[in-house]
Amino acid sequence: MDTSLLLSVKHLNVKYNLRGFLRFHSLQEKLTLEDVSFAVKKGETLGIVGESGSGKSTLAKAILKLIPVHSGKIIFEHTDLTALTQKQFVPWRKKIQMIFQDPFESLNPRMSVYQILLEPIQIHFKNLSSFQKKRYIFELLNYVQLPKTVIHKHPNEFSGGQRQRICIARALAVKPELLICDEPVSALDVSIQAQIINLLKDLQKSLNMTYLFISHDMALVRHMSNQVAVLQVGKLVEYGSVDEIYKHPKTLYTQKLLDAIPEIF
Repeated sequence: MDTSLLLSVKHLNVKYNLRGFLRFHSLQEKLTLEDVSFAVKKGETLGIVGESGSGKSTLAKAILKLIPVHSGKIIFEHTDLTALTQKQFVPWRKKIQMIFQDPFESLNPRMSVYQILLEPIQIHFKNLSSFQKKRYIFELLNYVQLPKTVIHKHPNEFSGGQRQRICIARALAVKPELLICDEPVSALDVSIQAQIINLLKDLQKSLNMTYLFISHDMALVRHMSNQVAVLQVGKLVEYGSVDEIYKHPKTLYTQKLLDAIPEIF
């Protein structure tokens, strides 16, 4: 048994039903992920890369049990998550958290930063005193390099980069072991993207985090990842180390993604 493995996906298939144009047409099943397999070691980053519609976000939702899996296994800490009911999955939910693409849609505009960060703490750490909860919130803000003074502000008072820092703090609040980053900087200005990427790398080092980093941007994936999985229309067409994929791509599709990386003169 490999104790360094945190997540192992084996022969994963995800389908959805497609009904014909007329109501009496029968349902047809269409694969959105087909025979996808990979593994992620503790403390490392697997980059999931591909064009829009390649199945990247579907994969993230399947791991989080937000959509049903047709067949295959998702093994997290030696437990097959696909075999668990939604109720059985509850204790595992805090171990796998997600940072979403759009920080403008991810935060409740009616809640203050304090309320946003307190909510997951109230659910998962009920035994903490009020003082301990507030001290923990300050610790989370320190992780994402935001001052304590922001706790009474609301999301509309922040820039996109600051909002994404709040989203990261919220994800860290339950002390997850795996963080799924679904295009975490694509909605941000280019000038802010590097700050968030560097923050994620710093957090990985200090907290020994494990990441699934989902992106269409091959340059970002190279900067973040130890291993890379290339998805094309739901199929895993390449999988290997960063050096293997970037220096010796095996498919024309991967080469096309690499060719799209802008050259800096």
